[in-house]
Amino acid sequence: MHVAVFAFPFGSHALSLIDLVLKLARVAQETRFSFFNTEKSNNSIFLASRTNLPGNIKAYNVADGVPLNHVFSGHPIERVELFIKETPENFQTALDMAVAETGQKISCLLTDAFLSFAGSIAENLSVPWIPVWTPVPHSLSAHIYTDMIRQRYANSLIHDGSNSGRDGNDVELEDQTLEVPGLSQFHIADLPAEVLPRDAQETLFSCMLGQIRHMVPKVDTLVLTFYQELYSEPHLSDLKSKFSNLLNVGFISLSMPPPSLPPSTEDATGCLSWLDSQKAKSVAFISFGTVVNIPHSEIEELAEALEVCRIPFLWSLRDNMRDCLPNGFLDRTITHGKVVPWAPQIQVLGHSSIGVFMTHCGANSVYESIANGVPMICRPFFADHKLIARLIADDWRVGVRIDGGVFTKTGVAKSLDLILEREQGRTIRSTVQALKELVLKASAPGGRATQDFKILVEKITSV
Repeated sequence: MHVAVFAFPFGSHALSLIDLVLKLARVAQETRFSFFNTEKSNNSIFLASRTNLPGNIKAYNVADGVPLNHVFSGHPIERVELFIKETPENFQTALDMAVAETGQKISCLLTDAFLSFAGSIAENLSVPWIPVWTPVPHSLSAHIYTDMIRQRYANSLIHDGSNSGRDGNDVELEDQTLEVPGLSQFHIADLPAEVLPRDAQETLFSCMLGQIRHMVPKVDTLVLTFYQELYSEPHLSDLKSKFSNLLNVGFISLSMPPPSLPPSTEDATGCLSWLDSQKAKSVAFISFGTVVNIPHSEIEELAEALEVCRIPFLWSLRDNMRDCLPNGFLDRTITHGKVVPWAPQIQVLGHSSIGVFMTHCGANSVYESIANGVPMICRPFFADHKLIARLIADDWRVGVRIDGGVFTKTGVAKSLDLILEREQGRTIRSTVQALKELVLKASAPGGRATQDFKILVEKITSV
């Protein structure tokens, strides 16, 4: 068998997909996996794992669409749009090369579901197409129902911005819930801009995501890196009505249960040693991933709150953002805080001294927090972050959203006090612990996620 894997080379998509492929390759050792991705993304994700790469996986580079000597304008999705313009020809070219090199025809296409053109390639090859959805499944439903959402709610948007909140959301929209199958717990303002644009301008990226709804009739099996136990019943039922084989294989990028922490002396960042000296469940861990750029004013407000509250904190803050900290902040907080350019997040969240995780609500970060039973304070920024924040605060009840949607000195202090000192915080901690046990059970031998993964193995090895 020869499985072709198409990656979407932005955010954490490619990393999540290779984690799934690595797990599949170790079980299906007679199956060849050709992994197609841009050179930049391949170099990034294989840097750490190349030595442990099974012999039945080979990476191939696809063209990224960036012209020679191109000068980037600084627009956040410019690189994404150049890549989209290059598809699907770049994947087809690399696919033909892999088939010629190996002498093995493709038996199955396993692709990031963002790349909906893969359905046509699979059709032309007369092979099964198995898309993989790595964000939360609630954003998948939003994309499936994009036409319905736009017809119902586009006119509700107030374009003059006169009623906009501090984070740019329309205040009137905030209280309107969605009348969309499976998504009734969400508000209009939670929707990603690609689903419901706040201006009339469509981008190539939003057009590509708009094609996702057309994949429904073409797909027999859909893989989600999620747990069946985490859906609401109406949402799960709606997705099952659309896909005859819905495989929820769990948090594929995590080892479940999380492994024991390494000796603190092996952590070159010094984070684990510092955490060893703190009281149990007392530390606020703050991290917003590698992509989010926090407004300077919010960094100042967050820093001022941490200084005043005197709660122990570990802050993973990129070096290029350090200049935004108030003058003298690092010196004044040296007794109760630690700021590092990067932290081993999974290990930090697994440390017994962590009491709360302040996060941008990226899916992988949230999954890591749940897997370690850590409550969250949410400051969502873009994409599906607001959907996830709603899930955390209102559906799963394992955290809180920051007041007003942006960091203020008062809002941060209030959230930290609620989680770490109040009865409501103790209730949230108990709830996230129960959720942790739920996903651990699903990941165990005989658990639902384990069974769904076995079905996926059978599907790619028996075509």
